[in-house]
Amino acid sequence: MLIKGISASPGIAIHKAFLYVKEEVEVLSTLVEDVEKEIKRLEDALAASKEQLESIKEKAVAELGPEEAEIFEAHIMVLEDPEFATSMLAEIQENKYNAEFAVQTVTERLKQIFEMMDDDYFKARAADIQDVGTRVLNNVAGIENVDISSLDEDVIIIAEDLAPSDTAQMDKNHVKGFATDIGSRTSHTAIMARSLEIPAVLGLGNITSTVKNGEPLILDGQAGIVILNPTEEELAEYQEKKTAYESYVQELATLKEQPGETLDGHRVELVGNIGSPNDVEGVLRNGGEGVGLYRTEFLYMDSDTMPDEETQRIAYEKVLESFEGNVIIRTLDIGGDKKLPYLPLEEELNPFLGLRAIRLCLKETDMFKTQLRAILRASVKGNAHIMFPMISGVTEVILAKSVLKEVMTELDAEGIDYDRDIKVGIMVEIPSAAVTADIIAPEVDFFSIGTNDLCQYTLAVDRMNQQVSYLYDPLHPAILRLIKNVIDASHAHADIFTGMCGEMAGDPLAVPILLGLGLDEFSMSASSIPLAKKIMRSMRFEEAQKLAEEALHLATGEEVKELVRKKLDALDIVVM
Repeated sequence: MLIKGISASPGIAIHKAFLYVKEEVEVLSTLVEDVEKEIKRLEDALAASKEQLESIKEKAVAELGPEEAEIFEAHIMVLEDPEFATSMLAEIQENKYNAEFAVQTVTERLKQIFEMMDDDYFKARAADIQDVGTRVLNNVAGIENVDISSLDEDVIIIAEDLAPSDTAQMDKNHVKGFATDIGSRTSHTAIMARSLEIPAVLGLGNITSTVKNGEPLILDGQAGIVILNPTEEELAEYQEKKTAYESYVQELATLKEQPGETLDGHRVELVGNIGSPNDVEGVLRNGGEGVGLYRTEFLYMDSDTMPDEETQRIAYEKVLESFEGNVIIRTLDIGGDKKLPYLPLEEELNPFLGLRAIRLCLKETDMFKTQLRAILRASVKGNAHIMFPMISGVTEVILAKSVLKEVMTELDAEGIDYDRDIKVGIMVEIPSAAVTADIIAPEVDFFSIGTNDLCQYTLAVDRMNQQVSYLYDPLHPAILRLIKNVIDASHAHADIFTGMCGEMAGDPLAVPILLGLGLDEFSMSASSIPLAKKIMRSMRFEEAQKLAEEALHLATGEEVKELVRKKLDALDIVVM
Protein backbone atom coordinates (compact mmCIF):
# COMPACT_ATOMS: atom_id res chain seq x y z
CA MET A 1 0.00 0.00 0.00
CA LEU A 2 1.37 3.39 -1.05
CA ILE A 3 0.45 6.67 0.66
CA LYS A 4 1.36 10.04 -0.89
CA GLY A 5 2.27 13.07 1.22
CA ILE A 6 4.49 16.18 1.19
CA SER A 7 8.21 15.86 0.49
CA ALA A 8 9.81 17.48 3.54
CA SER A 9 13.35 16.08 3.74
CA PRO A 10 15.16 13.93 1.14
CA GLY A 11 16.46 10.42 1.60
CA ILE A 12 15.14 6.88 1.89
CA ALA A 13 14.45 4.90 5.07
CA ILE A 14 13.60 1.19 5.18
CA HIS A 15 12.65 0.24 8.74
CA LYS A 16 9.84 -0.71 11.12
CA ALA A 17 7.14 1.76 12.14
CA PHE A 18 7.18 3.19 15.65
CA LEU A 19 3.73 4.58 16.37
CA TYR A 20 4.14 7.69 18.52
CA VAL A 21 0.65 8.58 19.68
CA LYS A 22 0.24 10.86 22.68
CA GLU A 23 -2.50 10.54 25.25
CA GLU A 24 -4.80 13.54 24.93
CA VAL A 25 -6.21 15.45 27.87
CA GLU A 26 -9.98 15.89 27.77
CA VAL A 27 -10.44 19.47 28.91
CA LEU A 28 -13.73 20.46 30.47
CA SER A 29 -14.68 23.93 31.62
CA THR A 30 -15.55 23.82 35.31
CA LEU A 31 -15.75 26.46 38.02
CA VAL A 32 -13.62 25.89 41.12
CA GLU A 33 -14.26 26.93 44.68
CA ASP A 34 -10.69 26.66 45.98
CA VAL A 35 -8.98 29.20 43.72
CA GLU A 36 -5.70 29.09 45.65
CA LYS A 37 -5.45 25.32 45.26
CA GLU A 38 -6.03 25.62 41.50
CA ILE A 39 -3.38 28.33 41.24
CA LYS A 40 -0.96 26.05 43.07
CA ARG A 41 -1.70 23.26 40.55
CA LEU A 42 -0.91 25.62 37.68
CA GLU A 43 2.25 27.02 39.28
CA ASP A 44 3.53 23.49 39.98
CA ALA A 45 2.86 22.52 36.36
CA LEU A 46 4.68 25.62 35.06
CA ALA A 47 7.67 24.88 37.30
CA ALA A 48 7.75 21.22 36.20
CA SER A 49 7.52 22.28 32.55
CA LYS A 50 10.47 24.64 32.93
CA GLU A 51 12.55 21.94 34.62
CA GLN A 52 11.74 19.49 31.81
CA LEU A 53 12.61 22.03 29.12
CA GLU A 54 15.92 22.87 30.80
CA SER A 55 16.76 19.15 30.75
CA ILE A 56 15.69 18.80 27.11
CA LYS A 57 17.77 21.87 26.18
CA GLU A 58 20.89 20.34 27.76
CA LYS A 59 20.33 17.12 25.83
CA ALA A 60 19.78 19.08 22.60
CA VAL A 61 22.99 21.09 23.07
CA ALA A 62 24.95 17.87 23.59
CA GLU A 63 23.43 15.98 20.64
CA LEU A 64 22.40 18.67 18.15
CA GLY A 65 24.56 21.66 19.07
CA PRO A 66 23.71 25.14 20.39
CA GLU A 67 22.01 26.24 17.16
CA GLU A 68 19.24 23.64 17.27
CA ALA A 69 18.92 23.95 21.07
CA GLU A 70 17.97 27.63 20.77
CA ILE A 71 14.33 26.69 20.18
CA PHE A 72 14.10 25.32 23.72
CA GLU A 73 15.47 28.53 25.15
CA ALA A 74 12.62 30.19 23.26
CA HIS A 75 10.19 27.71 24.84
CA ILE A 76 11.52 28.58 28.28
CA MET A 77 11.03 32.26 27.43
CA VAL A 78 7.41 31.50 26.54
CA LEU A 79 6.93 29.97 29.99
CA GLU A 80 8.49 33.02 31.61
CA ASP A 81 6.58 35.48 29.44
CA PRO A 82 4.07 37.38 31.61
CA GLU A 83 1.52 37.22 28.79
CA PHE A 84 1.61 33.41 28.98
CA ALA A 85 1.61 32.54 32.69
CA THR A 86 -0.17 35.65 33.96
CA SER A 87 -3.03 35.19 31.50
CA MET A 88 -3.54 31.64 32.74
CA LEU A 89 -3.52 32.77 36.34
CA ALA A 90 -6.02 35.49 35.46
CA GLU A 91 -8.42 32.92 33.98
CA ILE A 92 -8.38 31.13 37.36
CA GLN A 93 -8.45 34.21 39.61
CA GLU A 94 -10.99 36.28 37.70
CA ASN A 95 -13.20 33.60 36.11
CA LYS A 96 -12.61 30.76 38.60
CA TYR A 97 -11.86 28.33 35.76
CA ASN A 98 -10.08 25.07 36.43
CA ALA A 99 -6.34 25.00 35.59
CA GLU A 100 -6.74 22.71 32.56
CA PHE A 101 -9.25 25.03 30.92
CA ALA A 102 -7.15 28.10 31.74
CA VAL A 103 -4.08 26.56 30.07
CA GLN A 104 -6.00 25.47 26.99
CA THR A 105 -7.75 28.85 26.58
CA VAL A 106 -4.59 30.95 26.75
CA THR A 107 -2.58 28.56 24.58
CA GLU A 108 -5.22 28.63 21.85
CA ARG A 109 -5.46 32.43 22.01
CA LEU A 110 -1.70 32.94 21.59
CA LYS A 111 -1.44 30.23 18.93
CA GLN A 112 -4.07 31.97 16.81
CA ILE A 113 -2.13 35.24 16.98
CA PHE A 114 0.92 33.55 15.46
CA GLU A 115 -1.13 31.66 12.89
CA MET A 116 -2.49 34.98 11.58
CA MET A 117 1.01 36.31 10.87
CA ASP A 118 2.15 36.68 7.27
CA ASP A 119 5.69 35.33 7.60
CA ASP A 120 6.08 31.53 7.21
CA TYR A 121 8.58 31.41 10.04
CA PHE A 122 6.21 33.02 12.52
CA LYS A 123 3.26 30.92 11.32
CA ALA A 124 5.34 27.85 12.10
CA ARG A 125 6.06 29.21 15.60
CA ALA A 126 2.37 28.69 16.44
CA ALA A 127 3.32 25.03 16.77
CA ASP A 128 5.89 26.01 19.40
CA ILE A 129 3.23 27.82 21.42
CA GLN A 130 1.05 24.72 21.16
CA ASP A 131 3.95 22.51 22.24
CA VAL A 132 4.63 24.55 25.38
CA GLY A 133 0.91 24.73 26.20
CA THR A 134 0.51 20.98 25.75
CA ARG A 135 3.44 20.33 28.08
CA VAL A 136 1.91 22.53 30.80
CA LEU A 137 -1.50 20.90 30.26
CA ASN A 138 -0.04 17.40 30.58
CA ASN A 139 1.76 18.39 33.76
CA VAL A 140 -1.45 19.81 35.23
CA ALA A 141 -3.27 16.57 34.35
CA GLY A 142 -0.39 14.31 35.43
CA ILE A 143 -0.03 12.59 32.04
CA GLU A 144 3.20 10.98 30.81
CA ASN A 145 3.72 10.37 27.10
CA VAL A 146 5.45 7.60 25.15
CA ASP A 147 9.22 7.59 25.66
CA ILE A 148 11.25 7.89 22.43
CA SER A 149 14.51 8.83 24.12
CA SER A 150 15.88 5.29 24.39
CA LEU A 151 14.94 3.05 21.47
CA ASP A 152 16.53 -0.36 21.00
CA GLU A 153 16.23 -0.64 17.20
CA ASP A 154 16.12 1.50 14.06
CA VAL A 155 12.62 2.86 13.37
CA ILE A 156 10.54 5.32 11.37
CA ILE A 157 8.55 7.53 13.70
CA ILE A 158 4.83 7.68 12.81
CA ALA A 159 2.98 10.56 14.49
CA GLU A 160 0.19 13.05 14.01
CA ASP A 161 2.86 15.74 14.26
CA LEU A 162 6.21 16.14 16.03
CA ALA A 163 6.78 19.02 18.40
CA PRO A 164 10.27 20.51 18.94
CA SER A 165 10.54 18.79 22.31
CA ASP A 166 9.70 15.45 20.68
CA THR A 167 12.54 15.70 18.16
CA ALA A 168 14.97 16.91 20.82
CA GLN A 169 14.28 13.96 23.12
CA MET A 170 14.24 11.20 20.52
CA ASP A 171 17.08 8.74 20.18
CA LYS A 172 18.89 10.08 17.08
CA ASN A 173 20.90 6.88 16.68
CA HIS A 174 17.79 4.83 16.01
CA VAL A 175 15.30 7.28 14.41
CA LYS A 176 15.76 6.95 10.65
CA GLY A 177 12.72 8.82 9.36
CA PHE A 178 9.54 10.80 10.13
CA ALA A 179 6.06 10.33 8.72
CA THR A 180 3.22 12.50 10.03
CA ASP A 181 -0.48 13.13 9.48
CA ILE A 182 -0.02 16.90 9.24
CA GLY A 183 2.76 19.40 8.53
CA SER A 184 4.34 21.43 5.72
CA ARG A 185 7.81 22.14 4.33
CA THR A 186 8.07 25.17 6.68
CA SER A 187 6.96 23.34 9.84
CA HIS A 188 9.35 22.58 12.67
CA THR A 189 9.28 18.86 11.85
CA ALA A 190 10.44 19.52 8.28
CA ILE A 191 13.13 21.98 9.37
CA MET A 192 14.45 19.60 12.03
CA ALA A 193 14.40 16.63 9.64
CA ARG A 194 16.47 18.53 7.09
CA SER A 195 18.85 19.70 9.81
CA LEU A 196 19.35 16.14 11.02
CA GLU A 197 19.42 14.88 7.40
CA ILE A 198 16.63 12.44 8.23
CA PRO A 199 14.14 11.66 5.43
CA ALA A 200 10.61 12.87 6.16
CA VAL A 201 7.19 12.80 4.54
CA LEU A 202 4.50 14.99 6.10
CA GLY A 203 0.83 15.73 5.50
CA LEU A 204 -0.07 12.07 4.98
CA GLY A 205 -3.58 12.61 6.35
CA ASN A 206 -4.27 9.56 8.47
CA ILE A 207 -1.10 7.48 8.56
CA THR A 208 -1.33 7.13 12.35
CA SER A 209 -4.60 5.23 11.98
CA THR A 210 -3.39 3.24 8.94
CA VAL A 211 0.00 1.96 10.12
CA LYS A 212 0.45 -0.66 12.83
CA ASN A 213 3.28 -0.52 15.35
CA GLY A 214 6.25 -2.59 14.11
CA GLU A 215 4.94 -2.79 10.54
CA PRO A 216 7.73 -2.71 7.86
CA LEU A 217 7.85 0.53 5.85
CA ILE A 218 9.67 2.26 3.04
CA LEU A 219 9.80 6.05 3.33
CA ASP A 220 10.94 8.02 0.27
CA GLY A 221 11.48 11.65 1.26
CA GLN A 222 12.28 12.69 -2.30
CA ALA A 223 9.07 11.37 -3.81
CA GLY A 224 7.00 12.10 -0.68
CA ILE A 225 5.66 8.59 -0.34
CA VAL A 226 5.39 5.86 2.29
CA ILE A 227 4.98 2.19 1.29
CA LEU A 228 3.38 -0.10 3.85
CA ASN A 229 4.36 -3.80 3.99
CA PRO A 230 6.60 -3.60 0.90
CA THR A 231 7.17 -6.63 -1.32
CA GLU A 232 10.60 -8.22 -1.77
CA GLU A 233 10.84 -6.55 -5.18
CA GLU A 234 10.04 -3.11 -3.68
CA LEU A 235 12.58 -3.65 -0.90
CA ALA A 236 15.30 -4.49 -3.42
CA GLU A 237 14.38 -1.52 -5.63
CA TYR A 238 14.46 1.00 -2.80
CA GLN A 239 17.66 -0.39 -1.30
CA GLU A 240 19.32 0.43 -4.62
CA LYS A 241 17.76 3.91 -4.58
CA LYS A 242 18.94 4.44 -1.00
CA THR A 243 22.53 3.52 -1.88
CA ALA A 244 22.46 5.79 -4.93
CA TYR A 245 21.07 8.71 -2.93
CA GLU A 246 23.69 8.38 -0.21
CA SER A 247 26.43 8.44 -2.85
CA TYR A 248 24.82 11.53 -4.37
CA VAL A 249 24.83 13.35 -1.00
CA GLN A 250 28.54 12.58 -0.60
CA GLU A 251 29.16 13.96 -4.08
CA LEU A 252 27.36 17.23 -3.21
CA ALA A 253 29.46 17.56 -0.05
CA THR A 254 32.64 17.64 -2.16
CA LEU A 255 31.44 20.92 -3.72
CA LYS A 256 31.58 22.82 -0.41
CA GLU A 257 34.74 24.76 -1.28
CA GLN A 258 33.77 25.28 -4.92
CA PRO A 259 32.20 28.57 -6.09
CA GLY A 260 28.80 29.01 -7.67
CA GLU A 261 30.08 28.93 -11.23
CA THR A 262 28.87 27.56 -14.56
CA LEU A 263 30.96 25.34 -16.84
CA ASP A 264 31.93 28.37 -18.91
CA GLY A 265 33.04 30.46 -15.92
CA HIS A 266 29.96 32.62 -15.18
CA ARG A 267 30.02 33.37 -11.42
CA VAL A 268 27.16 34.10 -9.05
CA GLU A 269 27.11 34.47 -5.26
CA LEU A 270 25.60 31.59 -3.29
CA VAL A 271 24.67 32.79 0.19
CA GLY A 272 22.32 31.92 3.04
CA ASN A 273 19.24 33.28 4.78
CA ILE A 274 19.64 33.53 8.55
CA GLY A 275 17.59 34.67 11.54
CA SER A 276 20.35 34.91 14.16
CA PRO A 277 24.10 34.43 14.64
CA ASN A 278 23.32 30.80 15.55
CA ASP A 279 22.43 30.11 11.91
CA VAL A 280 25.89 31.06 10.61
CA GLU A 281 27.43 27.62 11.16
CA GLY A 282 24.87 25.97 8.88
CA VAL A 283 25.63 28.41 6.04
CA LEU A 284 29.38 27.83 6.38
CA ARG A 285 28.97 24.05 6.63
CA ASN A 286 27.04 24.00 3.35
CA GLY A 287 29.48 26.19 1.46
CA GLY A 288 27.69 29.57 1.62
CA GLU A 289 29.85 32.60 0.83
CA GLY A 290 27.90 35.12 2.88
CA VAL A 291 24.41 36.17 3.97
CA GLY A 292 21.79 37.42 1.55
CA LEU A 293 19.13 37.98 4.19
CA TYR A 294 19.66 38.57 7.89
CA ARG A 295 16.16 38.69 9.37
CA THR A 296 16.77 41.12 12.23
CA GLU A 297 13.18 40.93 13.50
CA PHE A 298 14.10 37.80 15.48
CA LEU A 299 16.18 40.02 17.78
CA TYR A 300 12.98 41.88 18.57
CA MET A 301 10.61 38.90 18.65
CA ASP A 302 12.84 36.97 21.06
CA SER A 303 13.04 39.83 23.56
CA ASP A 304 10.62 41.12 26.19
CA THR A 305 11.91 44.66 25.66
CA MET A 306 13.16 46.70 22.73
CA PRO A 307 16.72 45.51 21.93
CA ASP A 308 19.12 48.37 22.61
CA GLU A 309 21.86 49.56 20.28
CA GLU A 310 24.60 47.59 21.99
CA THR A 311 22.68 44.29 21.94
CA GLN A 312 22.04 44.69 18.23
CA ARG A 313 25.62 45.75 17.44
CA ILE A 314 27.02 42.62 19.08
CA ALA A 315 24.62 40.35 17.17
CA TYR A 316 25.45 41.96 13.82
CA GLU A 317 29.20 41.86 14.49
CA LYS A 318 29.11 38.12 15.21
CA VAL A 319 27.71 37.48 11.76
CA LEU A 320 29.95 39.96 9.95
CA GLU A 321 33.09 38.48 11.49
CA SER A 322 32.13 35.03 10.19
CA PHE A 323 32.17 35.85 6.46
CA GLU A 324 34.49 37.42 3.94
CA GLY A 325 31.55 37.91 1.59
CA ASN A 326 28.55 40.23 1.78
CA VAL A 327 26.20 40.20 4.76
CA ILE A 328 22.89 41.85 3.85
CA ILE A 329 21.13 43.04 7.00
CA ARG A 330 17.42 43.67 6.51
CA THR A 331 16.06 46.44 8.71
CA LEU A 332 13.16 45.63 10.98
CA ASP A 333 10.39 43.84 9.07
CA ILE A 334 7.61 43.83 11.62
CA GLY A 335 4.27 45.44 12.37
CA GLY A 336 0.64 44.84 11.65
CA ASP A 337 0.69 41.05 11.51
CA LYS A 338 3.83 40.61 13.67
CA LYS A 339 3.10 41.96 17.12
CA LEU A 340 5.64 43.12 19.70
CA PRO A 341 4.30 43.28 23.27
CA TYR A 342 6.38 46.37 24.00
CA LEU A 343 5.35 48.21 20.80
CA PRO A 344 1.57 48.75 20.84
CA LEU A 345 0.03 49.13 17.38
CA GLU A 346 -3.51 49.85 16.34
CA GLU A 347 -5.58 46.94 15.05
CA GLU A 348 -5.83 46.97 11.24
CA LEU A 349 -8.46 45.49 8.96
CA ASN A 350 -5.75 44.20 6.62
CA PRO A 351 -2.39 44.09 8.39
CA PHE A 352 -0.67 42.54 5.35
CA LEU A 353 -1.20 45.84 3.54
CA GLY A 354 -0.83 48.04 6.60
CA LEU A 355 1.75 49.64 8.87
CA ARG A 356 4.68 47.25 8.66
CA ALA A 357 8.38 47.06 7.80
CA ILE A 358 9.76 50.31 6.33
CA ARG A 359 6.39 52.03 6.83
CA LEU A 360 6.58 51.36 10.56
CA CYS A 361 10.26 52.35 10.73
CA LEU A 362 9.58 55.68 9.04
CA LYS A 363 6.89 56.31 11.65
CA GLU A 364 8.90 55.08 14.64
CA THR A 365 12.10 56.89 13.67
CA ASP A 366 13.79 56.60 17.08
CA MET A 367 13.54 52.81 16.88
CA PHE A 368 14.73 52.91 13.26
CA LYS A 369 17.71 55.12 14.05
CA THR A 370 18.77 52.85 16.92
CA GLN A 371 18.94 49.90 14.55
CA LEU A 372 20.77 51.87 11.86
CA ARG A 373 23.32 53.06 14.42
CA ALA A 374 23.93 49.47 15.49
CA ILE A 375 24.36 48.26 11.88
CA LEU A 376 26.72 51.10 11.01
CA ARG A 377 28.84 50.60 14.12
CA ALA A 378 29.07 46.87 13.35
CA SER A 379 29.93 47.52 9.70
CA VAL A 380 33.63 47.98 10.51
CA LYS A 381 33.81 44.23 11.25
CA GLY A 382 32.90 43.02 7.78
CA ASN A 383 31.16 43.69 4.48
CA ALA A 384 27.78 44.89 5.73
CA HIS A 385 24.94 45.90 3.41
CA ILE A 386 21.70 47.55 4.56
CA MET A 387 18.39 46.46 3.01
CA PHE A 388 15.03 48.20 3.41
CA PRO A 389 11.96 45.89 3.19
CA MET A 390 8.41 46.47 1.91
CA ILE A 391 9.39 49.27 -0.47
CA SER A 392 6.57 50.28 -2.79
CA GLY A 393 8.27 53.14 -4.62
CA VAL A 394 11.21 55.49 -4.85
CA THR A 395 9.83 58.00 -2.30
CA GLU A 396 10.20 55.50 0.55
CA VAL A 397 13.77 54.78 -0.52
CA ILE A 398 14.65 58.48 -0.41
CA LEU A 399 13.00 58.91 3.01
CA ALA A 400 14.78 55.86 4.46
CA LYS A 401 18.12 57.04 3.09
CA SER A 402 17.58 60.46 4.64
CA VAL A 403 17.19 58.85 8.08
CA LEU A 404 20.35 56.83 7.43
CA LYS A 405 22.16 60.05 6.51
CA GLU A 406 21.04 61.63 9.80
CA VAL A 407 22.48 58.69 11.72
CA MET A 408 25.76 58.91 9.81
CA THR A 409 25.99 62.61 10.65
CA GLU A 410 25.42 61.83 14.34
CA LEU A 411 28.13 59.15 14.34
CA ASP A 412 30.53 61.54 12.60
CA ALA A 413 29.89 64.15 15.30
CA GLU A 414 30.58 61.53 18.00
CA GLY A 415 33.77 60.38 16.28
CA ILE A 416 32.48 56.83 15.88
CA ASP A 417 33.91 54.84 13.00
CA TYR A 418 31.74 53.03 10.43
CA ASP A 419 31.83 52.00 6.77
CA ARG A 420 31.14 55.26 4.99
CA ASP A 421 30.72 53.40 1.69
CA ILE A 422 28.20 50.90 3.03
CA LYS A 423 25.94 49.52 0.30
CA VAL A 424 22.22 50.28 0.55
CA GLY A 425 19.50 48.33 -1.22
CA ILE A 426 15.87 47.33 -1.10
CA MET A 427 13.83 44.17 -0.95
CA VAL A 428 11.62 43.93 -4.02
CA GLU A 429 8.46 42.21 -2.78
CA ILE A 430 5.71 44.57 -3.93
CA PRO A 431 4.74 44.54 -7.63
CA SER A 432 4.91 48.35 -7.83
CA ALA A 433 8.61 48.23 -6.88
CA ALA A 434 9.30 45.52 -9.46
CA VAL A 435 7.52 47.46 -12.20
CA THR A 436 9.34 50.73 -11.36
CA ALA A 437 12.74 49.17 -10.70
CA ASP A 438 14.27 51.43 -13.35
CA ILE A 439 13.10 54.51 -11.38
CA ILE A 440 14.38 53.14 -8.07
CA ALA A 441 17.72 51.88 -9.42
CA PRO A 442 19.59 55.22 -9.32
CA GLU A 443 18.88 55.44 -5.58
CA VAL A 444 20.24 52.02 -4.54
CA ASP A 445 23.27 49.74 -4.74
CA PHE A 446 21.35 46.49 -5.05
CA PHE A 447 17.96 44.80 -5.29
CA SER A 448 16.99 41.61 -3.46
CA ILE A 449 13.81 39.97 -4.69
CA GLY A 450 11.58 38.58 -1.95
CA THR A 451 9.56 36.09 -3.95
CA ASN A 452 7.38 34.86 -1.07
CA ASP A 453 5.50 38.15 -0.85
CA LEU A 454 6.02 39.14 -4.49
CA CYS A 455 4.13 36.01 -5.57
CA GLN A 456 1.47 36.52 -2.95
CA TYR A 457 0.82 40.15 -3.86
CA THR A 458 1.10 39.64 -7.63
CA LEU A 459 -1.13 36.57 -7.81
CA ALA A 460 -3.47 37.65 -4.97
CA VAL A 461 -3.04 34.26 -3.32
CA ASP A 462 -2.65 33.40 0.34
CA ARG A 463 -0.31 30.43 0.01
CA MET A 464 -1.37 29.15 3.46
CA ASN A 465 -5.02 28.94 2.34
CA GLN A 466 -5.43 25.37 1.09
CA GLN A 467 -8.45 26.32 -1.01
CA VAL A 468 -6.41 28.62 -3.24
CA SER A 469 -2.80 27.56 -2.59
CA TYR A 470 -2.73 25.71 -5.94
CA LEU A 471 -2.63 29.16 -7.57
CA TYR A 472 0.57 30.11 -5.75
CA ASP A 473 3.25 29.55 -8.37
CA PRO A 474 6.67 31.28 -8.35
CA LEU A 475 7.21 30.15 -11.95
CA HIS A 476 4.02 31.84 -13.16
CA PRO A 477 4.77 33.92 -16.30
CA ALA A 478 3.86 37.14 -14.47
CA ILE A 479 6.44 36.44 -11.74
CA LEU A 480 9.18 35.56 -14.25
CA ARG A 481 8.53 38.77 -16.17
CA LEU A 482 8.68 40.89 -13.00
CA ILE A 483 11.95 39.22 -12.01
CA LYS A 484 13.41 39.87 -15.46
CA ASN A 485 12.34 43.50 -15.25
CA VAL A 486 14.16 43.98 -11.94
CA ILE A 487 17.34 42.25 -13.14
CA ASP A 488 17.39 44.22 -16.39
CA ALA A 489 16.89 47.50 -14.51
CA SER A 490 19.83 46.76 -12.22
CA HIS A 491 22.11 45.66 -15.06
CA ALA A 492 21.39 48.91 -16.89
CA HIS A 493 23.45 50.50 -14.08
CA ALA A 494 26.94 49.02 -13.93
CA ASP A 495 27.32 49.11 -10.13
CA ILE A 496 23.98 47.54 -9.15
CA PHE A 497 23.39 43.82 -8.58
CA THR A 498 20.19 41.84 -8.10
CA GLY A 499 19.84 38.98 -5.64
CA MET A 500 16.94 36.87 -4.48
CA CYS A 501 16.21 35.90 -0.88
CA GLY A 502 12.80 34.25 -1.25
CA GLU A 503 12.20 30.49 -1.21
CA MET A 504 12.34 30.47 -5.01
CA ALA A 505 16.12 31.08 -4.93
CA GLY A 506 16.70 27.59 -3.53
CA ASP A 507 14.10 25.78 -5.65
CA PRO A 508 15.98 23.40 -7.99
CA LEU A 509 13.31 23.89 -10.66
CA ALA A 510 13.83 27.66 -10.53
CA VAL A 511 17.63 27.84 -10.26
CA PRO A 512 18.40 27.28 -14.00
CA ILE A 513 15.80 29.87 -15.03
CA LEU A 514 17.03 32.47 -12.53
CA LEU A 515 20.61 31.80 -13.59
CA GLY A 516 19.65 32.36 -17.23
CA LEU A 517 17.75 35.57 -16.40
CA GLY A 518 21.00 36.96 -15.02
CA LEU A 519 20.39 36.83 -11.26
CA ASP A 520 23.65 37.80 -9.55
CA GLU A 521 23.08 36.40 -6.06
CA PHE A 522 21.09 33.42 -4.77
CA SER A 523 20.24 33.47 -1.05
CA MET A 524 18.51 30.44 0.45
CA SER A 525 18.22 28.14 3.44
CA ALA A 526 21.63 26.63 4.16
CA SER A 527 20.64 23.05 3.30
CA SER A 528 19.58 24.11 -0.22
CA ILE A 529 23.01 25.50 -1.17
CA PRO A 530 24.78 22.25 -2.22
CA LEU A 531 22.16 21.20 -4.78
CA ALA A 532 21.88 24.73 -6.20
CA LYS A 533 25.67 24.75 -6.59
CA LYS A 534 25.58 21.34 -8.28
CA ILE A 535 23.02 22.59 -10.82
CA MET A 536 25.02 25.70 -11.64
CA ARG A 537 28.28 23.80 -12.01
CA SER A 538 26.64 21.26 -14.36
CA MET A 539 25.59 23.65 -17.13
CA ARG A 540 26.86 26.45 -19.31
CA PHE A 541 25.57 29.99 -18.81
CA GLU A 542 24.55 30.08 -22.46
CA GLU A 543 22.37 26.99 -21.89
CA ALA A 544 20.70 28.67 -18.92
CA GLN A 545 20.04 31.83 -20.95
CA LYS A 546 18.35 29.83 -23.71
CA LEU A 547 16.29 27.95 -21.12
CA ALA A 548 15.17 31.22 -19.51
CA GLU A 549 14.27 32.73 -22.87
CA GLU A 550 12.16 29.71 -23.71
CA ALA A 551 10.50 29.80 -20.26
CA LEU A 552 9.48 33.44 -20.76
CA HIS A 553 7.40 32.42 -23.76
CA LEU A 554 5.54 29.60 -22.02
CA ALA A 555 1.95 30.06 -20.89
CA THR A 556 1.97 28.42 -17.46
CA GLY A 557 4.22 27.65 -14.53
CA GLU A 558 3.63 23.92 -15.05
CA GLU A 559 5.06 24.17 -18.55
CA VAL A 560 8.14 25.92 -17.13
CA LYS A 561 8.60 23.18 -14.51
CA GLU A 562 8.36 20.47 -17.16
CA LEU A 563 10.93 22.31 -19.28
CA VAL A 564 13.37 22.46 -16.36
CA ARG A 565 12.74 18.86 -15.27
CA LYS A 566 13.76 17.65 -18.72
CA LYS A 567 16.92 19.74 -18.56
CA LEU A 568 17.86 18.47 -15.09
CA ASP A 569 17.13 14.88 -16.12
CA ALA A 570 19.50 15.35 -19.06
CA LEU A 571 22.15 16.59 -16.61
CA ASP A 572 21.48 13.57 -14.35
CA ILE A 573 20.57 15.80 -11.42
CA VAL A 574 18.24 14.45 -8.72
CA VAL A 575 15.53 16.85 -7.59
CA MET A 576 13.09 16.39 -4.68
